[in-house]
Amino acid sequence: MGRVTGSIRTAGCERLQYDYAPGLVPEEEPGSFTMWRYRSLLPISDGPVRYPLPIGGTPLLPAPALRAGLGTPSLWVKDETRGPTASNKDRATALVIEDGLRRGLETITTASTGNAAVATAFGAAAAGMRAVIFVSVDCQEDKLALMTQAGAWVFQVPDGYAAAVDLSRAAVEEFGWVDRNTGVNPLTTEAKKTVALEVWEQLGRRMPDVMVAPVGDGPTLVALEKGFAELVACGLAARTPRLVGVQAQACQPLVRAWLGADPRPDELAPGSTVADGIAVLRPAIGDAVLRAVRSGDGAMVAVSDSELMEAVGLLASTAGVGAEPAGAASVAGLRSALRDGLVDLDETIAVLVTGREIKAAGSPTRARVAVAERLDDVRQALRAPEA
Repeated sequence: MGRVTGSIRTAGCERLQYDYAPGLVPEEEPGSFTMWRYRSLLPISDGPVRYPLPIGGTPLLPAPALRAGLGTPSLWVKDETRGPTASNKDRATALVIEDGLRRGLETITTASTGNAAVATAFGAAAAGMRAVIFVSVDCQEDKLALMTQAGAWVFQVPDGYAAAVDLSRAAVEEFGWVDRNTGVNPLTTEAKKTVALEVWEQLGRRMPDVMVAPVGDGPTLVALEKGFAELVACGLAARTPRLVGVQAQACQPLVRAWLGADPRPDELAPGSTVADGIAVLRPAIGDAVLRAVRSGDGAMVAVSDSELMEAVGLLASTAGVGAEPAGAASVAGLRSALRDGLVDLDETIAVLVTGREIKAAGSPTRARVAVAERLDDVRQALRAPEA
């Protein structure tokens, strides 16, 4: 394994550091692989990986029809919809659970707008752990059904997503559970950075000029920056790509911060966008996102719901990739960045499709769903016998 030499905290985000060297990335052609290919750049010790689901190694697609439609001959689509629960949240879940298994812990918790919760529920089920999930009361019924069908306990928090995060983190402190909260546990970023390592390898060990990614809480983009930077630190690349972060027009706190402008109320209305997966009012590591974008001469853009839905259709019809609106935000953002001159048509561009909609067969298991405002509500529900 790569030797973790310490950690630093920048822009509110803990960053693990390694003893960087070229040999930390395997030299043989990747072919078919999982994210554990990069375990020398992950904070886990030697020995067999206990997490049972295949994670990572998702395709980088040339999508010739999409290239022709956008006039971008060197465009690539990194398709993260191929994982167990069809989103890039599977990576973070896998590494956090692997760490929990090695420490002998039995319960994992997270707060989520949906996809991270589904990934946690299914990952915990596969690994034999209990999942306790905190969501806002407006969480989609389909996602509630998926969580509960996978055996998770789900607590709906009336005061919204930020309060759900706070309650989940309080439960970690009180009960000693595994903390999978995005942007809080540095392992979530460590896992997601493997996307950058894969893109570099899949491009023939070359960096793209630009990488475009959706931004909600922020760890996905920050992880990309870290992964690319570590390739430079290992002496395997000379530069990092520019990063373009994408938010929904109806919820764009980081775009407005990047522009140095105060957002209007209609730009902080997470319930008004179809992109619920990136509709986050209080991004967990927003300062780190802005640092990553600025340090690499990147940009932040906001896109409308109509642009998001057009991107969903465009990905399906020209790349054969099904995506939810938040997952397709990178394509919508690329079109905006091209119009604004932030990206040139002839650059090598990688867009990250973070997830697609998955539907549940049936309704939520209501015995596993409760409303919680305090830890006592959680304690009482978990003690009660199942109906």
